[in-house]
Amino acid sequence: MEVGLAADGNSTRLEGKYKAMLVCWLLGIGCLFSWNSMLTIEDYYVNLFPKYHPSRVLTLVYQPFAFITLAVLTYHEAKVNTRKRNLFGYILFFLSTLAVLVLDLATSGKGGIGPFIGVCAISAAFGLADAHAQGGMVGDLSYMQPEFIQSFLAGLAASGAITSGLRMLTKGVFDSSQNGLRKGAILFFAICTIFELLCVVLYAFVFPKLPVVKYYRSKAASEGSKTVSADLAAGGIHSHSEKAGSNSKTAERLTNMQLLTENIDYALDMFLIYLLTLSIFPGFLSEDTGAHSLGSWYAIVLIAMYNVWDLVGRNVPLLKCVKLESRKGMMFAVLARFLLIPAFYFTAKYADQGWMIFLTSFLGLSNGYLTVCVLTSAPKGYKGPEQNALGNILVLFLLGGIFAGVTSDWLWLIGKGW
Repeated sequence: MEVGLAADGNSTRLEGKYKAMLVCWLLGIGCLFSWNSMLTIEDYYVNLFPKYHPSRVLTLVYQPFAFITLAVLTYHEAKVNTRKRNLFGYILFFLSTLAVLVLDLATSGKGGIGPFIGVCAISAAFGLADAHAQGGMVGDLSYMQPEFIQSFLAGLAASGAITSGLRMLTKGVFDSSQNGLRKGAILFFAICTIFELLCVVLYAFVFPKLPVVKYYRSKAASEGSKTVSADLAAGGIHSHSEKAGSNSKTAERLTNMQLLTENIDYALDMFLIYLLTLSIFPGFLSEDTGAHSLGSWYAIVLIAMYNVWDLVGRNVPLLKCVKLESRKGMMFAVLARFLLIPAFYFTAKYADQGWMIFLTSFLGLSNGYLTVCVLTSAPKGYKGPEQNALGNILVLFLLGGIFAGVTSDWLWLIGKGW
């Protein structure tokens, strides 16, 4: 089969659609499962490394590696082999998650600066993997059906909800036993390691062979994309990528700067959404909300509520009647979310845990909803290579917002001492 649209293109576009959506959802889970697992066992790391602010430091270590790597990959996006990029990301997720287990077993769960540096190094590896897999997947799915990127984004949120549920389960099972925190964390990462291996298999052998995926990758190649040739080969399609890549369509492709200029509002939306979210979650929720009747369960419940409502928010846009598509409306909603900063401050200072749980839930709901609205609206009206590039650019601004957010999160410590 040569590159180009098949005569029965419409039927091909539908064949395997729901399987592709399921695989995208699972790959979305795998893209953040390892990192969310590390965030969700913060109670274990806070107990193990009480002097080092692990809930803040680990995130601060993670983000520069994710952001800088993605910036480099986005700049060279038109020449990067998408298949190798995404496979590298998922394989690194698997190896890094396994490394968490090995490190804990090798040190017998002891604290100290040595093990903490090891955990920080693994956190950096998670950032490197995230830049490869998340940016690559969003770019790859941006020229396919909107339902695919919706499913992938829902998977990202589902990873948080699943890890929170597992954490509550393991904490409940092991809480009363000796060394219960550590036993729960070990079981937690054992499950995570197996799932990351599943994601490697799904992306390597299942996803590229789905007819609907073959169709859109063939279409992208016919429009001048040089990044999909390995994916086409994995799907059993022999493409003339060199010929397609040298045609006039490639020459007409907008540059990354032109794409950014035309979509600067969408890029700023992504940056500001995650700047706000990460200035509150997880550091502030883990360390600065005071003592309450839930005791050691309090931070776990807050993180779980954020993750569950983030997942709900990412599925709300499936209802067309409530999906926000106005560019001005999105910007207004994103800016209005900054009212949550004083709301969280006064709630932590004066209100009870019920109000904090409510605010945290709204933070997650609005984060998930606006993320999907922006990423499913922005890549329209472009050729496949341009949609891929724009998807990478938007994820770069997303990670930039996260980086700025985790840095801003330290401002909550002003006046509290270290």
